[in-house]
Amino acid sequence: MMSYAIKMIEVKFGNEVHNFPEGIGAGDVIKEISGKKSGAIAVLVNNEEKDLSHNLRQNCEISIIKDDSDEGLYIMRHSCAHLLAQAVTEIFPDAKPTIGPPIEHGFYYDFYMDPINEEDLRKIEKLMKKYVKKNIKIEREEYDNKELRKMFSENQFKMEIMDDKIGHDVGSSAYRQGNFVDLCRGPHVENTAKLRWFKLTSTSQAYWRADAKKEPLVRIYGMCYATKDALKERERQLAEAKKRDHKKIGKEMNLYMINELIGKGLPVWLPNGEILKTEIEKFAIETENKYGYERVTTPVLGKQELFETSGHLPHYAESMYPPMEMDDGTYYLKAMNCPMHHLIYRNTKRSYRELPVRIAEYGTVYRNELSGTLAGLLRVRMLSMNDAHIYCTLDQIAQEFAHNIKMVQEYYSAFGFDDYHFRLSLWDSENSDKYIDQPDNWETTQNHLRKILDDLEVNYVESVGEAAFYGPKVDIQFTTLLGREESMSTIQLDFAAKDRFNLTFMDETGTENNEVFVIHRAPLSTHERFVAFLTENWAGNFPTWLSPIQVQIITISEKHNEYARKVEKKLSDSKIRVKGDYSDNTIGKKIRMHRKIRPAYMVIIGDNEIENNTVSIRARSGEQKNNITVKEFVSKIKKENKTRNKELELV
Repeated sequence: MMSYAIKMIEVKFGNEVHNFPEGIGAGDVIKEISGKKSGAIAVLVNNEEKDLSHNLRQNCEISIIKDDSDEGLYIMRHSCAHLLAQAVTEIFPDAKPTIGPPIEHGFYYDFYMDPINEEDLRKIEKLMKKYVKKNIKIEREEYDNKELRKMFSENQFKMEIMDDKIGHDVGSSAYRQGNFVDLCRGPHVENTAKLRWFKLTSTSQAYWRADAKKEPLVRIYGMCYATKDALKERERQLAEAKKRDHKKIGKEMNLYMINELIGKGLPVWLPNGEILKTEIEKFAIETENKYGYERVTTPVLGKQELFETSGHLPHYAESMYPPMEMDDGTYYLKAMNCPMHHLIYRNTKRSYRELPVRIAEYGTVYRNELSGTLAGLLRVRMLSMNDAHIYCTLDQIAQEFAHNIKMVQEYYSAFGFDDYHFRLSLWDSENSDKYIDQPDNWETTQNHLRKILDDLEVNYVESVGEAAFYGPKVDIQFTTLLGREESMSTIQLDFAAKDRFNLTFMDETGTENNEVFVIHRAPLSTHERFVAFLTENWAGNFPTWLSPIQVQIITISEKHNEYARKVEKKLSDSKIRVKGDYSDNTIGKKIRMHRKIRPAYMVIIGDNEIENNTVSIRARSGEQKNNITVKEFVSKIKKENKTRNKELELV
């Protein structure tokens, strides 16, 4: 009888090398070395992510991917997307899964199916939990091209994915759990029991390939975490964010409205919102005047040739509204202000002594956002942008960037934002079709911005593929209450405009020089986006200088109205935004009603106030301060307005 020696392989784990039989599963290695409770849901094999079931057939180095790591959560959320698809296709057999990627805090999956409601969502979630309890094994399977196409022949979306990413001549992997199979490269968790802490959150409309001309899809969102506590904390965050949702607060405070008759994504600023917006703009204008900006106004539309010259056609065409045929040519609603600002610069012959030239505008622009992506003020189709363009030489760029970073810091301090960071957004040389084809300029300008940020000792991260099509940029990334990272402000360097628009200046030698660099900057983003962030950050409880209603006067009874009107006039004459409630409602009802509007102060007037010629002040917290003279009250509010104090001084 012949005996065969078992071939052994060396597996490095940490600083130790272990011997195991060839073909052993990576998960078995982890259990052998670290025990069952290692927290591993996948492994790195020679720095490649693999399933725990992956068989090791040669000498290698492995490490654990834990469930609570960024990589581990990504895998769990991807697996949870498959779990969602399994449940949806069982409940709705005609539904066709398309793509289901992990995202920050969770996952989503897009299905070609009829729209679903909240009851359907809970039914899907219930079935997913049932699958979790069943501890269904998740298995990786390899198929050749013919097998794959037969397997997914009735799903045109999967066939298209295979055409794009796999090709016709090669196979790929799929993952099976029960009767459900999905095309995927993995890795995934080893069984459904690992996906215990999840929750479905919402649905929305999407389109295949994010193209409104293609098939409409149902997108189902969910969140997934490694532990119960992490999921609970996320639910707490969501509950807090719901309370602070700018859409909810905006309605309560009468800041803005969106009416279907006007159109989706077209906010109308109501009086209170207009006050808030105007105060922000006033602050911006004061600041820009300090930094040497000149203000202009440009038209809302322009000729096709203008946007061809700028390069926005075709690089930005998808975000622009369709062309309008006029008797003198083709026009587009402007999606940006920069081309017109370039022409303003070029309108006058410039000397080197004039540079830098800074042109600013709160210009309204129009962007053709898909209806399914619109969200309150965060994503709209008409935007009022705090825009400006700086025209300068190469050696002036550093100073101008420094000024703009300082400006951003001043703004954010005044508005009470402190959770933000800087991002150097670079081009993607592997996807150069998205950008101006000037590789040398890209490298030069990116290195220039990197040095500027280093010299300023600003902490920043780099992100490939986030540049504008005409140059690199510095984005200011704001962290929302949900922990989501959003771009609030941007400072962009443009090396292409000088050639496209023939931007020049007369240098010291009297020679026409075209080395004009353009800096695009919008430190306060758009009115819409900024107000959304501001509202959620303050929960609508704005500091006095920003509050649409700074003082709300409330009388205890009708007999107090005459004195209250005199107080109202004194406040109004002092340029304080004040309103009086002289209705016959009870004082409790008045307070409850006006609390939603969130005035900086409520002034209560009754017998004592009339007798003492004073006012009583009630803060948002419910604290009250009595017997304040009107003169002192006016003085304090005027001070809060002048200093733009973030805190209420009177209570």
